[in-house]
Amino acid sequence: MTLQQALAFGLIGLTIACFIWGRFRYDLISLAALVVAVLLGLVPAKAAFSGFSSDVVVIIACALVVSAGFARSGLIEAILRPITPKLTSAATQVPVFVAAVALLSMTTKNVGALAILMPIALQVARRTGTPPSKLLMPMSFASLLGGLVTLVGTSPNIIVSQVRQDLFGKPFGMYDFAPVGLSLTGLGVVFLCFAYRILPASRAPAETIDAALAANPYVTEVEVPPDWSAEKRRVGDLHALAEGDVSVMTLLRDGKRRSAPHANTLVRPGDKLVLEGEHQALDQLIARAKLKLTRSDRPVAMEEPTEEVRVVEVIVSPESMLTGQSAQRADLHGQHGVNLLAVSRSGYRLNQTLNSLRLRAGDVIMVQGGERTLPGALKTLGLLPLAEREVRLGGIRHALAPVAILAAAMLAIAFHLAPVAIAFFAAAVAMVALGGLRMREAYAALDGPVLVLIGALIPVGEAIHTTGGADLVAGLLSHVMGVAPPLVAMGVMMALAMISAPFMHNAPTVLVFAPIAAGVAKRLGLHADPFLMAVAVGAACDFLTPIGHQCNTLVMAPGGYRFSDYPRLGAPLSLLVLIVGPLLIAAVWPLR
Repeated sequence: MTLQQALAFGLIGLTIACFIWGRFRYDLISLAALVVAVLLGLVPAKAAFSGFSSDVVVIIACALVVSAGFARSGLIEAILRPITPKLTSAATQVPVFVAAVALLSMTTKNVGALAILMPIALQVARRTGTPPSKLLMPMSFASLLGGLVTLVGTSPNIIVSQVRQDLFGKPFGMYDFAPVGLSLTGLGVVFLCFAYRILPASRAPAETIDAALAANPYVTEVEVPPDWSAEKRRVGDLHALAEGDVSVMTLLRDGKRRSAPHANTLVRPGDKLVLEGEHQALDQLIARAKLKLTRSDRPVAMEEPTEEVRVVEVIVSPESMLTGQSAQRADLHGQHGVNLLAVSRSGYRLNQTLNSLRLRAGDVIMVQGGERTLPGALKTLGLLPLAEREVRLGGIRHALAPVAILAAAMLAIAFHLAPVAIAFFAAAVAMVALGGLRMREAYAALDGPVLVLIGALIPVGEAIHTTGGADLVAGLLSHVMGVAPPLVAMGVMMALAMISAPFMHNAPTVLVFAPIAAGVAKRLGLHADPFLMAVAVGAACDFLTPIGHQCNTLVMAPGGYRFSDYPRLGAPLSLLVLIVGPLLIAAVWPLR
């Protein structure tokens, strides 16, 4: 072993140890590793930032933006809406949501697919009394399995494709992963539909900031547009459309007020309704029923044409000039360029119109304005912003454009009309240009820590190959496995990747083990492709801890899971993949 090889392995080992220790952030560890690699001469200075310009980072970033636009379209909610009322128990909910997230992960990034369906699953669980712990971990594992099917479904597939291009001059195609991925996904979904019963049922989910802020419902005012097509819809129909999460507090018609209107009261064009509910439920009802916010349809004064409109939550301080004032009297729009959209007052049920409601200290209000106008207006008015979170109320939803954009990108890749990176980059740009997302939302969709982690570790991982370390390890492994059947050798590489991914993240796992696996295959006189596939599958099937993949981390708090809960369900699923995976890979990708 040369000095450079020893330094490369030492740096990788130290990086993995820091990942396992968990004292520092993953992205900080990866950046520090890159700095050390450059200082030690393992990575040339001119190649230090090559990872950030890699197709891998571009594809992952663009896939996250496209997934966010797809989620915003509301299409999945519309498809599941007729089904969800029939899901009355975990026995029916788990198969539907597990299958749905697996299917969606085949076309979008798996973390994006989970983020789309998780709020719907939690809403159904809350309504039926199903413990979230029974739903969320199976959904997370299903998203990881569904991501195996396409190139863009999961990061290991993207990275192993890039490794193949670096080693052999040709990457894997968009659907080269499909035969093995579909089979493993089908088996995994069937397993999860029954095995969810071993998960704990009585553990309370951890309280999140969003949940705490949503404890008090908002009151907002909407208007039924003149061209409203649902002319025969009644108050009870709106209540049912909101699945019981929104109440109609007041109906205003021809200057007359009707408090707590009966469910059979007909809603007509031109009516104004005062609604109460959590902001997400209000937003969904407004979009589904095609209602209009009475305050948001007034133009917001903006300093520049390119300024975006934002909606923020603020609290009325005791010193605020709005205390004791109504929005109409304070002339919020005329004097300050902001609109009042909704009000939440703890301990009170409000049924007044927003214009006439006198605000009090402690009220939480939702205001809309230009992103440059809002800071000055909030300071002048004495309003204190709450914790930053995604807030929408009555915004425009584009249902068809995101679907068409995603379909066009997938078809362009399938028919080799454009490289994967270019197709998804164009799709991400089109998603924003056509209104599927605002630029602020596109930036928010980017998972910065993961992109930094991968971008920084790509040149560090390549150091194992450029110093000859990968060939050295491949020689040792091939010597040990030389007498073993080829199928067993491939299974060992899958197992090594599967064991490493939960502790060192799946991206570094592929970067380290993919060149080694290709070297082992070469020394054993076997094709490299099945070994690369085995590493990708092993790294992607991260079912043992909550820290190896962001999908597992995403469900930990809402599901109330502990670290020990993951191997309870994940260990048998991992064993299933280890037994069946090598057989499937060998059947599709011949070893010789």
